[in-house]
Amino acid sequence: MPELVLASRKSPLALAQSEGVRALLESRYPALRVRIAPYVTEGDRRLEATLAKIGGKGLFVKELERAMLSGEADFAVHSLKDVPAMLPEGLALVAILARGPVEDVLITRDGRELNALPPGAVVGTSSLRRTVLLRRLRPDLDVRPLRGNVDTRLRRLMAGDFDAIVLARAGVERLGLDVRSVPLDPTAFIPAVGQGALAIEARRGDGAVLRWLEPFDDAPTRRAVEAERAFLARLGGSCQVPLGAYGTVEVDGTVTLRGFIAEPDGSGFWSGVLRGPSPDVGTALAERLIAEGAGKTVARFAAGEDDDGSTEGQKA
Repeated sequence: MPELVLASRKSPLALAQSEGVRALLESRYPALRVRIAPYVTEGDRRLEATLAKIGGKGLFVKELERAMLSGEADFAVHSLKDVPAMLPEGLALVAILARGPVEDVLITRDGRELNALPPGAVVGTSSLRRTVLLRRLRPDLDVRPLRGNVDTRLRRLMAGDFDAIVLARAGVERLGLDVRSVPLDPTAFIPAVGQGALAIEARRGDGAVLRWLEPFDDAPTRRAVEAERAFLARLGGSCQVPLGAYGTVEVDGTVTLRGFIAEPDGSGFWSGVLRGPSPDVGTALAERLIAEGAGKTVARFAAGEDDDGSTEGQKA
């Protein structure tokens, strides 16, 4: 009986996502067995620090990629928003599954909306992107760093450490959590690149593995997220600057992309919407924002400087 080894982070959400993909594969291919191999990543080990201080979300995938390149594992399942713009040599995103909900949600103890939070309310997030957007929409809120897995964040909310927290709706739903949440409009509160999508990463050209995985690729989702990732790549794929992008695809294949890039303190903010016939619209929108003034921000962070001129990385 053929067997594939699926490398997964040990976090509850990562394991839930990996279990879901294993079920899809074994349902479609009854003769196939998928074994999940759990790994603790650098990002999981360093929960005491914000992602902005330890090098970004790529820390959640490096160990899994090493396992695939060494032959320990055949493939990995990622939240696409955790995957850097550039992949290691020899690996590819061989399937993008049909996208789940893209938006963020505001979670409170009483289910109130963002505009109903009182001035000075304490809102927790680990994301520079969310921090910038929250402060732009509600400059009177007290936005503070919050790391840890989803259960940890919810416990701190319920304990009263925070009045609200912001999470990705897809993760909340995949964990089956019963919480009081309000969706944030993704056309205004622009999601992370790839948010809501699951990606299967595997060795490029490994036909014995790819034949099982490639049929799960969803063409409209891939088209949308390729535009988002093109936007990210043109802006440097940086771990140091907050940005977001949200692509939608019409029946005729036209891609509409909304995107923004900002200074970490929100002092500079550039956004736009562009439609086009291909995912190249992501590159075009990035070029437009660079021309409108974001170029200096992109260049500074590409040089490894944060907003204080240091070399300490930050990540949206």
